[in-house]
Amino acid sequence: MARVTTFMGFTIPHLLRSACRLCPAHSTLVVLRHSASCYCTVNGTTQSKRKMDHLERTANNFRQEVISQAKVCGITNESETVKRLRLAITNKDFTFKAGQWVDFFIPGVSVIGGFSMCSSPGLLEREGVIELAVKYTDHPPARWIHTECTLDSEVALRVGGDFFFDPQPGDTPVKLVLIAGGVGINPLFSILLHVADLHGYQESKGNGYKMGTVKLYYSAKNTNELLFKKNILGLMSALPGKITCRFHVTQQNSPICEELQPHITGTHSGTVLICRVLSLITSLRRKLNTISSSVHLPT
Repeated sequence: MARVTTFMGFTIPHLLRSACRLCPAHSTLVVLRHSASCYCTVNGTTQSKRKMDHLERTANNFRQEVISQAKVCGITNESETVKRLRLAITNKDFTFKAGQWVDFFIPGVSVIGGFSMCSSPGLLEREGVIELAVKYTDHPPARWIHTECTLDSEVALRVGGDFFFDPQPGDTPVKLVLIAGGVGINPLFSILLHVADLHGYQESKGNGYKMGTVKLYYSAKNTNELLFKKNILGLMSALPGKITCRFHVTQQNSPICEELQPHITGTHSGTVLICRVLSLITSLRRKLNTISSSVHLPT
């Protein structure tokens, strides 16, 4: 029987395992590593006067030692405000778990970005690429991606993050409920794709981790901002009854397309992951605590 647990955000303590593999960094990237270190040190004295940046906010989180160069091999518009990057990874020791993020080093840009993967670890294993979906903001790394990044642009990446979904073959099956808002879907979509890979492996090999059902609840401003919706509907079709989704829009000014209409409302029970907006997560955690004793807030 699948265990029922409630997770909020990236924090999944009893299912998520800290990555423990440490790899030596390449000497060619020492300058990038040094610039990241200097950034944290110099700006640490002013963090009380402004919003904390990625490196400061995640200073206590796990980071792999390996930094890999990567080349942009695909750019698409996931929505009017979000670009989806496909990056070819050059270092064979570069790995990640579903739900983790990368430090994003851009030559000539002093600010280090931080973006969650929206692809599965399996895609990296199969094709040597990862994907990121980045919303436009004035933050230098996001602005660079939207205004200067081109095919064959080169960057460097380092994986980090303490929490991720990485069940092992002997683990107890669980039901997952994934709750996301806007671009916060990224790490949860990575987890959703990993779940699909787990189902595929279990069905083809007859062994491995036996995954429970997964329900995704996803809210955005309008249907145009529901990222990966076609992919999500495709997963539902490929794995009927195993993956389901309910969408919600808050400022829709046009009719909702027929394809999405059946998936607009619903209820849930099971393991819950919620991403974005700390105040929303805190409020929902209080409410969910009244029906479940296993609720976890992201760091």
